[in-house]
Amino acid sequence: MSKVSIMIVDDHKLIRETWSFILGSDPRFEVIAECGDPEEAIEMAKMRQPHIVLMDINMSPISGFDATEQIRRFSPETKVIGVSMHSQPAYARKMLQVGAQGYVTKNSSKDEMVKAILEVDKGNKYICDEIRHIISGQLNDAENEGPDIQSLTEREIQIIHFIKAGNSSKEIAQQLDISLKTVEVHRHNILKKLKLKNAAALVNFINSNPSLY
Repeated sequence: MSKVSIMIVDDHKLIRETWSFILGSDPRFEVIAECGDPEEAIEMAKMRQPHIVLMDINMSPISGFDATEQIRRFSPETKVIGVSMHSQPAYARKMLQVGAQGYVTKNSSKDEMVKAILEVDKGNKYICDEIRHIISGQLNDAENEGPDIQSLTEREIQIIHFIKAGNSSKEIAQQLDISLKTVEVHRHNILKKLKLKNAAALVNFINSNPSLY
C-alpha cells in the first residue's frame, strides 16, 4: 500500500517541524515537502504533486485561501486541508469555497489531524469537531429562539386583537380606516416576528396564548 504524500505549509518553523516529525513517524504517511512561504508552496505543489497539503490560512504575502485556490488550479489531484487558529465556521466555509477538502483548527488533536488526512485522501470532506460543535450550537440556538413578541408594534397588537375577535382583513381595514394592503403588510410582519407560517398558525397561536393579548 502506497503512502499518503504530504506537504506542510506554515510560516512557523516549529509547527512545521513538529507536524513533519509526528506524521513522518506514521508508516501510512510520507512528508515530502514543507515550507513557510505560500508562493513557494504553490511552486512546490506543481513540482511534487502531493496527495495532501496542510495549509495554514494566515500567511503573507498571500493568504492560505489564495494559495489553496492556485494549488488546486495547478495540481487538481492535490487535496488541501486548511489549518488555522480560527474556530469561526466562516473561515472553514471560505476554505471549502476556494477548493479545500478539509479544515482543522490548531486546537485539534494529533488523532483528529490523522483522521482528517485519511478522510480527505479517500475523497471525503472533513471539518474538525471544534467547528462542527460550534455550528451545531448555533443551529440549536436558532431553533430554540421563541417568537419575538416584544418586537410587535402597538398597531400589530391591535390587529391581533381584531383577528382574535374573528375579523377579516377587509373588516380590520374598515375598522382602523387603513387600506387592505396595509393590513396585509401588518399581518405578514406579525407572522414573521412570531415565526409562524400562515394565518391558521397565527389563529392557533393566539388561542393557545390568550394571556399575551
